Amino acid sequence: MNECVEESKVRERKKQSKENSMQNAAANDSADHGNDLDHPIAWKKHIEDMKVELLDQFKGHLSELLDRAAEESIESYSHYKQVTKSQESGHRNSELFENPHIKTIYHMFIALFIVFVVSTMAVEFIDEGRLILDFDMLVYAFGKFPRVFVTWICLFLYTLTVPYKALDMWGSSYQLARYPRLATLALGLVLVVGQVCVLGIYPIYAVIHYQLPPASRFIVILEQLRLAMKSYSYIRENVPKVWKAKRSQGEVLQMPAFSCYLYFLFCPTLVYRDSYPRTPKIRWKYVALNFAQVLGCLFYLYFILVRLCIPVFTNMSKQPFSTKTLVLSIFNATLPGIFILLLFFYSFLHCWLNAFAEMLRFGDRMFYKDWWNSTSFANYYRTWNVVVHDWLYNYTYTDLVWILGKRFRVAAMLSVFILSAVVHEYVLTLCLGYFYPVMFCLFAILGVFFNFIFNDSRTGPGWNIMMWVFLFIGQGIQVCLYCQEWYAQIHCPVTERHFWALVTPRSWYCRPEA
Repeated sequence: MNECVEESKVRERKKQSKENSMQNAAANDSADHGNDLDHPIAWKKHIEDMKVELLDQFKGHLSELLDRAAEESIESYSHYKQVTKSQESGHRNSELFENPHIKTIYHMFIALFIVFVVSTMAVEFIDEGRLILDFDMLVYAFGKFPRVFVTWICLFLYTLTVPYKALDMWGSSYQLARYPRLATLALGLVLVVGQVCVLGIYPIYAVIHYQLPPASRFIVILEQLRLAMKSYSYIRENVPKVWKAKRSQGEVLQMPAFSCYLYFLFCPTLVYRDSYPRTPKIRWKYVALNFAQVLGCLFYLYFILVRLCIPVFTNMSKQPFSTKTLVLSIFNATLPGIFILLLFFYSFLHCWLNAFAEMLRFGDRMFYKDWWNSTSFANYYRTWNVVVHDWLYNYTYTDLVWILGKRFRVAAMLSVFILSAVVHEYVLTLCLGYFYPVMFCLFAILGVFFNFIFNDSRTGPGWNIMMWVFLFIGQGIQVCLYCQEWYAQIHCPVTERHFWALVTPRSWYCRPEA
């Protein structure tokens, strides 16, 4: 027992002595290191090592920052040179999908289109016991297409030959004629008569006489306006050149080449120029994609009418009129109304015009701007349809300001609004087959009012929201009232064909039979 106690005591003394020796060694090492740092040479070497290490780290970070800044500046400069070169060459672009968020909205519209198709098939299966979609309405809307084609050929051939040849003859002989003003007046009267008869009266006669369906009427009337505006632009741009030309004896003035005029008739612009910026090649896949999307938008419009409009307005004219029914119908029509607006914008101003621009290698593709971000109706009118806006600005507003003077700019602007409202109402009247000036009132009255109230001084997201609210309501009013009148024309046919019976909206007095 005593031996065990003694052995344990011995082990504890050895352990304690070992710990003491380790502490003494550590203390000696720290003392030696402190003594080394206390020496000036050792301390200076230690500071230099720290300085070199810090400089290496700083140089590494600085080099990385400078490399990143250089890459960004090179990319920015390249983009700036590309944009500058594009602007100098006349290339403008209104590509819709440069923002990836717009692409997401596009996908949402495709998903909604699929929902419309599925819901229509479900209704067809429940009501008819079949899953086959019926497109009789589309077939009816685009009916009598051979007659449409013949009418378009007549309009196109006249526009291709008569205005060009008349201007060429007048320009070549203007300075050689004995009485140039009399010759100008005579040729001008002949050309005006031809324009009125062929581009003015003939399309109206074809639409009414052959009883073309609505979509076919739209094709004829819109082509009538397009060719009339293009021929006017061609004459308006070249007549001043002839007047200002100074020729020596026997020199013949060079008029625009026929190929330039032919190209102008097909390219997606209404303002004539002798040359336009051109792209290097044609992307045929891009052309096919745009035409396919136009076709898809037509089917989209069909499903909107079948699911959201026809069920609501078919029997509405048979019911007693009430303010509550009218107001509810207007607000129910806001959704299909804004869909129709967006479909027209995307199918025509984006897909159709870009497809023709790509086929013709037309470089100036500023067909619209970011009208959806507008905070004023003044900016919305300028950016919604740049193609038509450029024509109105160059040949209506600018010419009126030149004739009336700069003091009458407001009168010139009001004249542009009235002209645009009249043309819009003219198109709808002929295409729908009845006179109901809803578009004219919204455009010429409320449009002018909002143009002054919601002007360019209005900024901020709140004004953009207000603009969209009024767009929704305006589209709802148009869809509701035009659909009501369409079915009123069917349910209450006119008995006496006199002037007031033709211009008075049928929906105002069409009531269900007792």
